[in-house]
Amino acid sequence: MTRAGALLLLCIALLLIVGGNCDICPAVREDVYLFVKGTPEEYIAKVKEYNTNSAIVANARRLKGRVDEKLTEEDKQNALSVLNKVYSSSLC
Repeated sequence: MTRAGALLLLCIALLLIVGGNCDICPAVREDVYLFVKGTPEEYIAKVKEYNTNSAIVANARRLKGRVDEKLTEEDKQNALSVLNKVYSSSLC
């Protein structure tokens, strides 16, 4: 697994640590899926629903580009598998 893949899995795991109450789980499910597996256009459209600041949108575009460039399909699937475990956790 690449460093980027490991970092993505770490960030997902941190969702469990932050507060123990995963009220954010439903809110981030689609966002994270689009970040990992969606097209750049789909992800940027989702980002723009929350924030239209051009610097944030540009940064989101760069981050999405890096994910698509650096993560393998296996890395992406592993990240989503971890995320599904988070969603099915009793903490969520």
